[in-house]
Amino acid sequence: MLSYYENQIKIIIYFYTLVGIMKYYIIAGEASGDLHGSNLIRAIKKIDKEALFRAWGGDMMETAGAHLVRHFRDHAFMGLMPVLKHYGIIRKNFKLVVKDLEDYKPDALILIDYSGFNLRVAKKVKHLGFKIFYYISPQVWAWRHYRANTIKKLIDKMFSILPFEKEFYKKYDFDVEYVGHPLLDSIGDFRSAFKISRDEFFKKNNLSDKPLIVILPGSRKQEIQAMFPIMLKSSQNFPEYQFVIAGTSAIDTDIYKQYMKEYNVNLIFGQTYELLSFAKAAMVTSGTATLETALLKIPQVVCYRAGLISYYIVKSMVNVKYISLVNLIMDNLVIPELIQNDLTVDNLTGEVEKLMENSLYRAEMLKEYDLLEEKLGKPGASMRAATGICQALTNA
Repeated sequence: MLSYYENQIKIIIYFYTLVGIMKYYIIAGEASGDLHGSNLIRAIKKIDKEALFRAWGGDMMETAGAHLVRHFRDHAFMGLMPVLKHYGIIRKNFKLVVKDLEDYKPDALILIDYSGFNLRVAKKVKHLGFKIFYYISPQVWAWRHYRANTIKKLIDKMFSILPFEKEFYKKYDFDVEYVGHPLLDSIGDFRSAFKISRDEFFKKNNLSDKPLIVILPGSRKQEIQAMFPIMLKSSQNFPEYQFVIAGTSAIDTDIYKQYMKEYNVNLIFGQTYELLSFAKAAMVTSGTATLETALLKIPQVVCYRAGLISYYIVKSMVNVKYISLVNLIMDNLVIPELIQNDLTVDNLTGEVEKLMENSLYRAEMLKEYDLLEEKLGKPGASMRAATGICQALTNA
């Protein structure tokens, strides 16, 4: 006998089939994927006004109009040991998403990065016959090159956001579409809408008049545990500046506060771009935030530390010179990277001092940021990806 849930799903599916409404299913595993997924949803809605969305993502995708099945904070595990520790949860989530896809029967499954989980899902549901798109390629160009062949076999169309990825996939006879980077859209929209002055913003958020340095400690608990304490300790060496943590909804307030007790720092949620706009510099955990900080033209130092076993396993397999997106895209050490044992309070303090006191160093970094923006191309990535997806569905 069918459960109430299964009956409701079947009724909804039958109705949508009759009226010809397109159904999209999106899976993202972290904050950046949630951001890019939300922009993609809005872009698809401009083309397909009746489109329906179901997603594994976060607050931004939900706000954009997706029905959220699971929040990414409940399944975002990074590193070998955390993945092994939470294997039961990951396995349960995998079974849930497969069952949900079988019941919902979307016209399109859109995967956003998060390769370990997403490629397993793609393999499991490939036989169901709906189109499978990848928006934002997994970093197979950095390690596990063999996954390019898996992607070629499972994915109907890849929409790439990094300029060098098209050439990488060409070696595997897989034609990907480079659409540009969606952060150009997000930051462009922010700049157009953001009109508040520095004095107004500081007053509104109870900040002092001291120059501002922003801390971006990451969107995963493991990143907070590994890097946040070092960032906080380093901040105490700069009494002439105020430090503000750019909080994310993916991390509970209590997790931040358990580390902040001894330190004179502020925590502000949901205003990362605003904070960076008024910052003199930033300490940034490696990830999409490094590119956001660069496009907002803020000098930064990149921090990264993983579990010892995870780090050395990945290090033995990775085939790239840099860890930050800024340096990878530019193929040059534009911003300093403090990785693993190099991430110490003394080293981080020294790099921040350099950012604040060496005007030529700052100027050169900002000049490279301008070249980076040129290299990423024109805005409109979300709409180009949305157009490609809708055209592929129309031609199916």
